[in-house]
Formats: sequence, C-alpha cells, structure tokens
Amino acid sequence: MIQYSQDKNNWPFWRLLFTGLNVLAIGLSLVLSWHYFTEGAMPGCGSGSSCDQVLSSRWSTLAGLIPVSGMALGVYLAILVAGLNISNSVELSVRRLSWSVMTFLGGVIIGSAIWFTVLQKWIIGSFCMYCMTTHITGVLLSVVIIRRAFKAYETTQKEKHLLKPTRIVILLLTGLIISGFVAVFQFTNTPSADVHDSHTQEYTLNTDFKNAPIIGSPDAPYKVTLLFDYQCSHCQKLHFMLNEAVRQYNGKLAFVLRPTPLEHSCNPFIPVSTTNFKNSCELAKIGLAVWRANPEVFSSFENWMFTFDSGNYWRPRTLEEVKMKAADIVGHEKLEAALADPWIERYIQSSVQLFGQTLQNGRGAIPKLIYGSKWIIPEPYNADELVSILQESLGIPKK
Repeated sequence: MIQYSQDKNNWPFWRLLFTGLNVLAIGLSLVLSWHYFTEGAMPGCGSGSSCDQVLSSRWSTLAGLIPVSGMALGVYLAILVAGLNISNSVELSVRRLSWSVMTFLGGVIIGSAIWFTVLQKWIIGSFCMYCMTTHITGVLLSVVIIRRAFKAYETTQKEKHLLKPTRIVILLLTGLIISGFVAVFQFTNTPSADVHDSHTQEYTLNTDFKNAPIIGSPDAPYKVTLLFDYQCSHCQKLHFMLNEAVRQYNGKLAFVLRPTPLEHSCNPFIPVSTTNFKNSCELAKIGLAVWRANPEVFSSFENWMFTFDSGNYWRPRTLEEVKMKAADIVGHEKLEAALADPWIERYIQSSVQLFGQTLQNGRGAIPKLIYGSKWIIPEPYNADELVSILQESLGIPKK
C-alpha cells in the first residue's frame, strides 16, 4: 500500500493549471455578463456576426431574467473558493467538502457545455466564439478536477480518503442531471421575444404600402414591419408563419417586407469583418426587382428562396441560383430593367436606416419586427406563438 505523505508543495503543476483555467473561465464569464448588462457588443461580435446572433438571442438568458454568463460566473467563483481549501494543510473534512463541491460543479459544467453547444449548432444555427471558449475552458477545468479527485483516492491512506470512486461518479452524475433540469427549464420558460420600447420614437418611414412588398392587405389597420435577410436561418423559419398569422387576423394584420442585408457593402452598420452574409445585398436587390417586375409572382419567389432543397437543414440559395430563378419567372429583360430602378436602392437604404435606429450599442440581430415605438427579435416555434408575441410584446390588439 502506498503510504500517505504530506505534499510539501501545495502548488504543483496540476493546481497551477487548475487555477489558470478557473481564472480564465471567470474572466470570460465576467466580460460576457458585463456586456449583457451594458447592452454592448463584444469585440469582433458586431451586427450580423455569428456571436451577435447568439448573444442577441433569447437563449442568452435563463427565463429572460438571468444571463447564462452570470450563472456560469457564480459556478466558477464557487470552484475558485473551494479550490483555495484543498491544500494538505487544510483540515480533512474541509478538503473533502471542497472536492465534493468541485466534482459536483464539474458535472454541471460538462452537462451545460453539451447543452449550449447543441443549442448553438441546431437551434440558433450560429456559434459564439466567446461562449465556446468558455465552454471548452470549463470542460478542461472539469477534467482536471475529476482526474485529481480519482488521483487523490489512489495516493491517500484508507482512513484519510477524500472521495471514494463511487462518490465521485455519483457527484458527477448528479451535476449532469442538474444541468439537464436547467436546460429543460430554460427550454420551457425562456420568452419567445425580448421587447424593446423607445417610448417616444416611432420607427416609421414614409412608406407607400400600396407600392411596397407586403404580406396581407395594404389597408390592414395593423402593419408590422419585418426586417430580414435572405440568408438568415431564423428569417427562413419565420417566413412560413406570416401568412397564417395574417389569416388568423382576418385581414386586419399585414407584414411590410423590408430586405435588410447584413453585409457591409450596402449596410454601414455591419462591420467589414463580418462575412457570414456575403452577397446579401445582391440577393435583396434581386428579390425587390422580382417584386417590381411582377408583384404577382413575388410570393412564390419568396417561398422558393426559403424552401428546403433537400434534407433537414435549410441552406441559403446561391447568388447564381437566384439570378437564374428570377430571370426564369419574370423574364431576363424585365429583371434587368427592374434592377436598374433607383427605387430598389432607396428602399434597401430606408430598411438599413430602420435597422440602424434599432441597434443597441452596435448589437443587432434579425429577423426584427417593428410596430410603433416597439421592436422585437422573435423566435417563435409556430404561427400561434407568433400571434401571441405580436399581442403580448408589440401590443397589437387581439383578433
């Protein structure tokens, strides 16, 4: 049997690594929390970027009240405090409690990292580099904790064991289960939209509703402006809910369509470094040109733009595909004539102006619904939920 001997060096390499990872995770969580409360943009996360889509989504909070980064900060601070009480000079019962806390929280961190990675990949459809760095750091920290917990069992006398292997496994599984409960709570209790109210500013432009692309009647009393991009996955999901929402309102609701490219070449509010939406300016022009050339086929063109080609994952149409489709349904000459119409550029720039007015310190995701002085970035699951969002968040009267 290996005899227990007190380690004279209370700061071996593994503990330095543990502390370094812990401090890094705390720093990242603190910065993310700070930017959440100040509503500022993280460096490199300007409007239209992948991380802006994540940080501006409803999934960045728990039940719309607590930022996820704030919860992570609390977990890492707890590990930091516990980590200060694992030296051999500390009483055994205190060390045992500290290792128990760290092992449990290690399970929580690993489970949470899995959940938020799945969330970004398959639900949000974008990745936040800061979030992923925090998750990776947390997982590495948890691996160090788990490995050292088992190592401590192997190198101590039986009567001075810190944690038995079975207890370590139970604590880890408990942490994973707790993270699962948190994920379920977030999934079922997070609001579908975060409403923003200027109180005084009306987000309206001089729009001739009879001379603009619209879903519903231009005479509808409730007109909601929709800012969207043809390469935005959330816009794709929302698109097929709009007609049903209009139908439920029996003609009293309409959506004014405003293509708003998240590309710097025609939208100065988008950083030059953002390349996620390359060709969005041209796609917006072609879409509006189809409407100008033949409004009657615009709806079918929009449906084609947002329809799945194959499989279960929607991919934006390429610029070449869109050009060919547009020329096919309206004719090459009519399309070219419509593209030369200066109205298209004016309409896009007025949409960009609305986008700029609804930015928050450089942050701005889409799709965005605007009604009066309020605007939201909705993430509904179906048309019924969209209607509820319109009523509860934008204040549109009930049907």
